[in-house]
Amino acid sequence: MIEPAMSAEPPSNNALNLTIEDELLRDTHPAFWNEWQWQVKNRITTLEQIKPLIKLTHEEEEGIQRSGGRLAMAITPYFFSLIDKEDPDCPIRKQSIPLIDEFRIENCDMVDPCGEDNHSPVTGLVHRYPDRVLLLVTDSCAMYCRYCTRRRMVGDEHPPMSIESFEEAFKYIKSKRTIRDVLISGGDPLMLKTEHLEYYLQKLHSISHLDIIRIGTRVPVTLPMRVDDGLIAMLKKYHPVYMSIHFTHPKEITPEVTAACSMLADAGVPLGSQTVLLKGINDRPATMKRLVQKLLSIRVRPYYLYQCDLAVGTGHFRTPVSAGINIIEKLRGHTTGYAVPTFVVDAPGGGGKIPVGPTYLISQAKGKVTLRNYEGKIFEYFEPQ
Repeated sequence: MIEPAMSAEPPSNNALNLTIEDELLRDTHPAFWNEWQWQVKNRITTLEQIKPLIKLTHEEEEGIQRSGGRLAMAITPYFFSLIDKEDPDCPIRKQSIPLIDEFRIENCDMVDPCGEDNHSPVTGLVHRYPDRVLLLVTDSCAMYCRYCTRRRMVGDEHPPMSIESFEEAFKYIKSKRTIRDVLISGGDPLMLKTEHLEYYLQKLHSISHLDIIRIGTRVPVTLPMRVDDGLIAMLKKYHPVYMSIHFTHPKEITPEVTAACSMLADAGVPLGSQTVLLKGINDRPATMKRLVQKLLSIRVRPYYLYQCDLAVGTGHFRTPVSAGINIIEKLRGHTTGYAVPTFVVDAPGGGGKIPVGPTYLISQAKGKVTLRNYEGKIFEYFEPQ
């Protein structure tokens, strides 16, 4: 069975005989700070750990006490260092620290909002679209986002997909010549040891009818030191490899994240961003505009803006769909087209991604369409007779 990456047993806080306050000061222990295994080993996971470091609100303290098992709190020291300790509305803080709101269930909440389990022909594989599949290789992440769509399965810290389960998925993909694209996700596949991730990539790369392999990850944002020379050298063997990175707020784009994305881009890995629209975090057009422009500056193409799914316990993060449409309206024509993602609603129950946006097509008649531009001006386009 493939073991998780953190089994390398990096130095623990007990072995270093450090207080939590010392561990979080990169200037005190710079060598350990930049070791990604150390970051994973020293994640903040308990109320006792976090209370000396930040003044918690009552809602946060209750949320931490009640969170456990799947999607329990886990924050890397690096990502915790980005939190504003004085501001409960800090966008990094709201993504990372549980709130009691997670335990208020709404009537529309769904355990599996995207209907993945119903489209799973073999363990760990989702085949919802005709020419591509989703391969879920681990349930571990570096940091557990409080709005996670897969909270039903993510966060148990179990070993990754076994060789036996992967072989079953591999045989399925190989038998379906219509499949040309595999997305490796989880959890987060970059939590695997490099050699274990390479095993999956090498096997998939051998399938003649696959055109591309994609990796879905948030690790370059929450654990950027994981993008090291060994990982880069391995990825370069299996092109075309694409990477979809989950960015949420411009505050996440730090020098460390910029360096990680530069290494990936320099290695020939095309980078795209997938962003979830979140109430009070990134639902202002100005915030989203800063994010997408900063993403382009680090060679990451804004790809999707997702309406927050109807996952259990995420109601306090959800916005009206109109908020996303308004954001696209404020981006289109007001910044470069490269910076404008596609706003989608992943149809509840497994209907797939449905693009939603402002209405620019006003009317259609024989031989003529009436259009609106980003300024609200009306134009007519005459089609061939």
